[in-house]
Amino acid sequence: MSFLISPAYADGAAGMDPGMFNMLFLVGFALIFYFFLWRPQAKRAKEHKALINGLAKGDEVITAGGIIGKVTRLTDAYVVLEVSNGVELKFQKAHVAAELPKGTIKDI
Repeated sequence: MSFLISPAYADGAAGMDPGMFNMLFLVGFALIFYFFLWRPQAKRAKEHKALINGLAKGDEVITAGGIIGKVTRLTDAYVVLEVSNGVELKFQKAHVAAELPKGTIKDI
């Protein structure tokens, strides 16, 4: 009900316009949202897309589920990983989480 009562100011000390304060608050909130949430997420998505597009036969990768394997075949949407001698699993490319350094599977 405060919209029915006009604010009372001391003589000559009107201060900042409440509408301007609200606008600055919203702009500040938008900047914080951009720098802490949107920008880092977009950066991670760009890096993941580059990883997916850069996959090649023979790369050692880890999936989002934690399965480690060597890429044996690639299609547009799928990747086939050899997880053990003669054992191959098919995954969507989007589920590849990271590329591992060469020789990681031998060391395990």
